[in-house]
Amino acid sequence: MSNSNIRVRFAPSPTGYLHVGGARTALYNWLLARQMQGVFVLRVEDTDLQRSTEESVEGILEGMRFLGLTWDEGPIFQSDRLDIYREYAQQLLDTGRAYECFCTPEELDQMRKELAAQKLDPKYDGRCRHLTEEQKEAYRQQGRKSVIRFKHKEEGKTEVRDLTHGTVVFDNSQLDDFVIIKSDGMPTYNFAVVIDDATMDITHVIRGEDHLSNTPKQIQIYEALGFQVPEFAHIPMILGPDKARLSKRHGATSVTQFRDEGYLPEAMLNYLALLGWGYDDSQTVFSVDELIEKFSLERVSKNPAVFDIKKLEWLNGLYIRELTIEQLYELTLPYLQKEGLVGTSLSEQEINRVKAILKELQPRIKLLSEIVEASYYFFTDELKYNEKAVNKILRKEQVPAILEYLLDGFAKVSDRFNQANLEPIFVQAQEKFSAKLGDIIQPVRVAVTGTNISPGIYEVLELLGYEVVAHRLKEAITLARG
Repeated sequence: MSNSNIRVRFAPSPTGYLHVGGARTALYNWLLARQMQGVFVLRVEDTDLQRSTEESVEGILEGMRFLGLTWDEGPIFQSDRLDIYREYAQQLLDTGRAYECFCTPEELDQMRKELAAQKLDPKYDGRCRHLTEEQKEAYRQQGRKSVIRFKHKEEGKTEVRDLTHGTVVFDNSQLDDFVIIKSDGMPTYNFAVVIDDATMDITHVIRGEDHLSNTPKQIQIYEALGFQVPEFAHIPMILGPDKARLSKRHGATSVTQFRDEGYLPEAMLNYLALLGWGYDDSQTVFSVDELIEKFSLERVSKNPAVFDIKKLEWLNGLYIRELTIEQLYELTLPYLQKEGLVGTSLSEQEINRVKAILKELQPRIKLLSEIVEASYYFFTDELKYNEKAVNKILRKEQVPAILEYLLDGFAKVSDRFNQANLEPIFVQAQEKFSAKLGDIIQPVRVAVTGTNISPGIYEVLELLGYEVVAHRLKEAITLARG
């Protein structure tokens, strides 16, 4: 097979947004397709009409677009292909590899209870396998609806040759005659997925390992219909820090939620790639082009991956620091505008001031959304004082006198209100009060920002300007004496 003939697919069910596990599956398929100059197909498995929603479809597409996982074909909707599934189901009926089953839910439930009481596997016992036409007609006369079941091989073994797990052997006696067409005419997952992958010429099926147990059933359908069996790669589960399967209770799991919280697509892709794959023991930061070049299914682990939000935040911080100020401005402006910290139309002077503020804060944020809390004191008249910082720093005995001395010194600055003109005043205060420079700077920091953590004090003072600084120092003096 030439590389250009490689065809992979991502096939989500539109019953929720694109979550971390689905995004990682999509990424691995996309990387293989891009590396091999193959085709990446997006298929929407929406045959569960009760749970499938347009909102979920749009959420999945939105998540894919955010991550930059562009598809070459699709989206193809299973609900548009019902005639195709019925055609192949009829072919299986005609060749004796499928049959109508008229068992009622009550009968099936009773059957399972009886098998369980005998300590047997509660699978379908094949009681409708050999119904005569007369028996079928009698059931129809009773008003019973039928499903179509696949007649599996009862003897021998089915081998799954998996690119991640190696060869996995399933005993056919452990399988049962599973439903392929439900009573409402809709195909089941195990049937539709085979028909889709076969008719779309999918060469490699990369999906979560929770589907590994479905694979022997699907292989038997491939073989019964004379289709070529694709290559399979079942990738490891993603667990939360508590080693339970990753879910909403672990925090954000949908891609669009991560986007809204301020994660960059490049950081998300980098981290998702590492959830089950690694190039070597040393490299953790990969550009998209590097991932395309270096990704291989052979290096995908068999072991579950643990989702570490701290590592993702760390990676995101790295990528934020790589942004140009222009890029950072475009990405953070919506957060600042949403909170009302800046207006919707800014003058050139205002834009330059915002960019200057961002330059100071860029090394300090791990999420784009953190820009609001990190920068608010530059844009508002109301300070939110950190109580611990006030008690620990502002309420020291000499602080009111130190702030008054600095306030007097700042008022005498006739030139630019910048480090060159402010630093000597701090040094003079240090000498006057026989204090360490930090003991002079920290009260000022709390006074003008409300907290004891900020960019360099001279940069902060210059960006705030004399009028704001003087007003906040006066308020801090009153607070310190309180």
